[in-house]
Amino acid sequence: MHETNRRYVLAKRPEGVPDKETFELEETEIPDLETGQVLVQTVYLSVDPYMRDRMRAGESYAEPWDVGDPMQAAVVGRVVDSENGQWNEGDYVTGELDWAEYTVTGGSALHPVDPDLAPLSTYLGVLGMPGRTAYFGLLEEGKPTPGDTVVVSGAAGAVGSTVVQIASIAGCRVVGFAGSDTKIEYLEEIGADAAINYKQTDDYRAALDDAAPEGVDVYFDNVGGPISDAVFTKLNTDARIAVCGQIAHYNEEGVVTGPRKLPQILPTRATISGFIVSDYAPRFEQATQRLGNWVAAGDITYRETITEGLENAPDAFLGLFEGENIGKQLVQVTDE
Repeated sequence: MHETNRRYVLAKRPEGVPDKETFELEETEIPDLETGQVLVQTVYLSVDPYMRDRMRAGESYAEPWDVGDPMQAAVVGRVVDSENGQWNEGDYVTGELDWAEYTVTGGSALHPVDPDLAPLSTYLGVLGMPGRTAYFGLLEEGKPTPGDTVVVSGAAGAVGSTVVQIASIAGCRVVGFAGSDTKIEYLEEIGADAAINYKQTDDYRAALDDAAPEGVDVYFDNVGGPISDAVFTKLNTDARIAVCGQIAHYNEEGVVTGPRKLPQILPTRATISGFIVSDYAPRFEQATQRLGNWVAAGDITYRETITEGLENAPDAFLGLFEGENIGKQLVQVTDE
C-alpha cells in the first residue's frame, strides 16, 4: 500500500486556452479509511472537452472547480482497501474520481465493471459516457430514419466515431468532419460514406454540396463554429440538430458571433435540441447492453489514444483542443 498519493488540482482559472500552469501536481498522504469509505487505485482516467467549462467560475451544466480543488474525471480503477461491505479488495469499479493515483470515496459513488466482459478502458469509452452520449444523442435527439443524411462534426473522436457507426447501422448516409488525413481514413474504415478534412477545406458549404447532395436531415454537433454555420445552410425540412458539444468555443472569453442560424431554422422547421447524457441515466444499462452487443458482433469498432503516466494528464487534456486524439483519449495511470 502506498502511503502517499499524487493528484492534480486546479492551480488557476485559465484565460483563453489552458496551459501547463493551469494544473498543479501535488503530493498528499492517503488518509485512514472511515466506515463506508473505499480506496480506489486509478488504472485509467478520462480527459474530456467539457472539463474546460469546469475551470470557469461561472455556472455550467457541470459544477465548476474552485482553485485548489482536486480535478475530477471518469475513472476505472481497482479497490485496494475497503471499509464498505459493498466493495471488496480487488473489485474493479468506475466512478467520478480524482485526477490522482488514488481516491478515497464513498461506496455509493462507484459502479462495478467486469474486466472479463470487455477491456477496462472501454468502460470509459464505447461502453461508457461517450458511447452512451452517442447512443442517446443520435437515436433519441436526432431520430434518424433509413435513407437520412447524417452529418457529424468531431467525427473521429470518442463520441463522433460511435455516432458514425450507429447512423450507418440505422441505414443512413453518413458524412463526417475531421481534422487530418489519418482521421479521414479512419472514418472511411468505420463506414462513413463521405468525410471532409476541415483543415484542408476552405469552403465547407461547397464540400457539403459534394458530400451531402440531397441536404442534411440530422446534424450531430460536437464542435460548433464555422462547420455548424455551413451545415445549417444545408438543412432539409424537419431536420434535427443534436447539440452535444461546442469545442470550437470552449476557450473563448467573450460571446462569439457568426452567421445567424435562425433564418435557416424557420423555413426548414428544423428542431435543435441540446442534451446532457445524464438526463438518460435511468436507461444507461439499456445503452451499454446494446452497445456491447454491437461491439461483440463487430458492428461497432473503437479506437483509443492512451497517454502513459499521471504526470502527462495535462498534455492529454490540452491535446484535445489540437485534435491530436483518434477515438477516446485516456490516461493510463497504472498497469491493469
